Amino acid sequence: MKRTLVVLSALGAGLMTSAGIAQTAAAPAPAAQAVPVQPEAIPAKIALIAFEQAVFATNEGQRNVQDVQRKYEPKKAEIDSLSQEVDSLKKQLQSAPATMSDEERASRLKTIDTKEKQLNRDAEDAQTAYNSDLQDAYAKLAQKVSVTLKNYVAQHGYTLLLDVSNQQSAVMWALPNTDVTQAVVEAYNASSGVAAPAPSAPSAPSASRPRPASASRPAATK
Repeated sequence: MKRTLVVLSALGAGLMTSAGIAQTAAAPAPAAQAVPVQPEAIPAKIALIAFEQAVFATNEGQRNVQDVQRKYEPKKAEIDSLSQEVDSLKKQLQSAPATMSDEERASRLKTIDTKEKQLNRDAEDAQTAYNSDLQDAYAKLAQKVSVTLKNYVAQHGYTLLLDVSNQQSAVMWALPNTDVTQAVVEAYNASSGVAAPAPSAPSAPSASRPRPASASRPAATK
């Protein structure tokens, strides 16, 4: 195989050399090559954005979060009901008379244990599903907000954009006017045409938000 590749490479080189000689003989001398453009240093104009917070702060982001919360309201009601039942059973056992038989006490403890395990399992499953739906909603909206973000920084002449969503960001301090988070949120709201949703109380299994994967964030510096 290596020998065949060597022969083919040599043959290709020969053909290219022959073609080059023919072109040189038939065509006039080429013009002088253009001088390559040299990189030019320009003044830096840096902007900061908390991109994750910006996505959720848009009208569309708030609406999407509320939609996910409403989806899990029935499951939350089930979990709350089961939690109250477990608490009630525990209180009944604690206030039971000392004359209760060991068999009855063991039976009640087994019932509590079974229901408590179900409660924990249901809560974990609901939390996982909720986080997954919220992550999907974030990823889809982040792609659209990133377009507005890139347009904004380009129009305002920024040469570098840093995402400070992560709490471990290397940025320790910056002037307040370098933060374009709210400006990008307002720009996206204006372009999307989505009205601000009415505020609602948290209704999901947990009010905490998942950390979106870094791949979902835009490459805003390109």
